[in-house]
Amino acid sequence: MAEIIRMPRMSDTMEEGNIIGWLKKVGDKVEPGETLAEVETDKATMELDAFVEGTLLYIAVPEGTVAIDGIIAVIGQPGEDWQAAINGTGAAGASTGSATAISAAEPIKLENISAPIVSDSNDGQRIKASPLAKSMAKESGINLGQIQGSGEGGRIVRKDVIGVKPGEAIVPTAAKTVAAPTQVVSLQTNTPESSYEDKTVSQMRKTIARRLSESKFTAPHFYLSVEIDMERAMEVREQLNQNSDVRISYNDLVIRSVASALKKHAVINASWLGDRIRYNHDVHIGVAVAVEDGLLVPVIKHADRKTLSQINGEVKMLAGKAKDKKLQPDEMQGNTFTISNLGMFGIEEFTAIINPPDACILAVGGIIQKPVVKNGQIVVGNTMKVTLSCDHRVVDGASGAQFLQTLKSILEEPLLLLK
Repeated sequence: MAEIIRMPRMSDTMEEGNIIGWLKKVGDKVEPGETLAEVETDKATMELDAFVEGTLLYIAVPEGTVAIDGIIAVIGQPGEDWQAAINGTGAAGASTGSATAISAAEPIKLENISAPIVSDSNDGQRIKASPLAKSMAKESGINLGQIQGSGEGGRIVRKDVIGVKPGEAIVPTAAKTVAAPTQVVSLQTNTPESSYEDKTVSQMRKTIARRLSESKFTAPHFYLSVEIDMERAMEVREQLNQNSDVRISYNDLVIRSVASALKKHAVINASWLGDRIRYNHDVHIGVAVAVEDGLLVPVIKHADRKTLSQINGEVKMLAGKAKDKKLQPDEMQGNTFTISNLGMFGIEEFTAIINPPDACILAVGGIIQKPVVKNGQIVVGNTMKVTLSCDHRVVDGASGAQFLQTLKSILEEPLLLLK
């Protein structure tokens, strides 16, 4: 039974291959591993090897581009009906070019194919060599004038160049007794199949993908980062937690500090509504919470009016409901600003995608102990980096920078929250 040869996928991004030339002609005997043609992919020029034994009965595309899985040749027994083999596939070929098919009745002549010609740098004589052989010779510093080609009409091909050392006199590859080299590309491989698992996308993940894609590719993001000295915040937190049943977290301090800063910078506490910008008078802060299927953002309403203890209790309650998938719709709506904190995972710094309809989101890293300069002296300090992602349709760079300056001053002196 004649075997249909199709254009293989030779790279992970390849969609079509460009046949540069054939190294076998119709009527030639073919053995597995022998090179049939040279194909240019999106990454390199590679050799197309046979994987069956027989006679090359038909060449569908002498030169030109062929889509992946397009028919390029037929290998079978002499006299076999190659047209029946093609008709049995329901397709006469898949060439993306206009090359004329060549059959056994019209034997292909390699000398009529425009094989690339390279010039010998020594004496200027014209030498026929394949693109791959030329590339290998160039990389290895080999003079092609030293090599006698084993291809049609003395054409130099890949196997003639393998193992050649610069300056070495070379005899035709056909006369060598060395073992056949490993093939560069084969239509048939023995590599094990990849192991993977397909999982249906959950509705939550679909929503996350849609909303954040719309945000990222619609809102022109820009990013501002600042490093904050957290020494005083650490001291104040320790004092607050000494004689209290409520354990205030750094995240609680950040939420309350952001809420206070937003009251002083209304442009940051805003929303883009297409034909208008809404400047929100109330401060409702969304807090990103990681759950099994993705991410939920419960909202702390009127965060600027709540104490650290109240924020602590509400965050714990909402985060618990989020992980148990018991959040109510109204507990995830109305946000005017969002905070994403990955500091507890050891992340020092990152950027976040704006959570619509907010104009900004704050990405909070962890507190890092590092050398810092204070009063002209190098001492051990504790710092935290935050990055503000801004929608440039609403917020300008100066406005974002001023907000971060205010936030930095509050966290570096948390007692300001008591005013």
